[in-house]
Amino acid sequence: MTTPSWRSPALVIVCGGLILSLALGMRHSFGLFLQPMSFDYGWGRETFAFAIALQNLLWGIAQPFTGMVADRFGAGRVVVFGALAYVAGLVLMPLSDSGVTLSLSAGLLVGLGLSGTGFSIIYGAIGRAVPPHRRTAALGTAGALGSLGQFAMLPFAQSLISSAGWADALWVLAATVAVALLLAVVVAEPRTATAPSATPPQGLWSALTEAFSHRGFWLLGLGFLACGFQLAFIGNHLPAFLTDQGLNANVGMRALALVGLFNVLGTWAWGQMGVHWRAKNLLSILYLLRAGLTAAYMVLPVTATTTYVFAAGMGFLWLGTAPLTSAVLSQIFGVRYISTLFGFVFFSHQVGSFLGVWLGGLVFDATGSYDVVWTLSVGLGVLAALLHYPIDDRTPAAAPVPAGRAA
Repeated sequence: MTTPSWRSPALVIVCGGLILSLALGMRHSFGLFLQPMSFDYGWGRETFAFAIALQNLLWGIAQPFTGMVADRFGAGRVVVFGALAYVAGLVLMPLSDSGVTLSLSAGLLVGLGLSGTGFSIIYGAIGRAVPPHRRTAALGTAGALGSLGQFAMLPFAQSLISSAGWADALWVLAATVAVALLLAVVVAEPRTATAPSATPPQGLWSALTEAFSHRGFWLLGLGFLACGFQLAFIGNHLPAFLTDQGLNANVGMRALALVGLFNVLGTWAWGQMGVHWRAKNLLSILYLLRAGLTAAYMVLPVTATTTYVFAAGMGFLWLGTAPLTSAVLSQIFGVRYISTLFGFVFFSHQVGSFLGVWLGGLVFDATGSYDVVWTLSVGLGVLAALLHYPIDDRTPAAAPVPAGRAA
């Protein structure tokens, strides 16, 4: 079965980026629903935080398995499954009047939806559609398009909440996410997505054995845990943190929108830098910059101005980790099972996301402050930088990678 002539690499990049834009943009707006839902149902912040934390954890648990399906049958089927689960979760969220039902809708269903529409599936399809020398830049471009959703979805969601209420807002957002069902046609791949080879293709079990015996695979996963912790904590708790500091609720919305806006530039820029410099070293630099920026925000007065500067800087550093991590994996292990391998590394990311969201709510309810979690975020950033530097990013049993190239 051959690839349809109309399915050009550029079209796959654009449509894959738009799917990421819908999926991640909606996820980025969940923090706006924490306070109104908690107030209407009389919950503490931990109830909503736990459901979103569970969403992140289930997303991570499901990701290796949806990645296996995508590697075997192509990304299109998986995107359809993910979009349907995502829409169902959003439709049921307004009907979830307890922690258990919220965990089933916003947690289970949306988590499964993200596993079928997120980075692992889309980056796998793009990685197989473009030549190796363009791969890192292509992943960065798709990630940048995905970041547009984070910028656009926040004011859209906030305006819906203000004009129609949070329940109706969720139903409109569900209809918006359903557009991914149409885009799935473009990222659909034939079963023979990889080029024929003179040697027998590597089996899945062999690929997993090779990856799990590689020290760098584990270091990437541990570093990605820090990424998940930082992004999930900030994305879900920053609006509430700012209102606690006496700032207007719109400051939180604008801050997260700035994260999304600067993420467009940042994800593209880190992807382009990955063409010229080693991705693992760029990851170390990125995590150090995150730690320094967060530490500075902690010691400065929390005002609208310092928040917007923090949000812009953090946005530039937000999702640059995704194309760089995928590039390191592709460089070491190839792209045949990249969705599966990225899925396992991403599971670690989602364990961090679970801890970042849940501990944010738990620590606040216990202490009335987020200070402990902010400090932990800084420490994890420094640790992640140290973990990435010693990764051996050479292809196993191959010649050393030139010092100036990453992928």
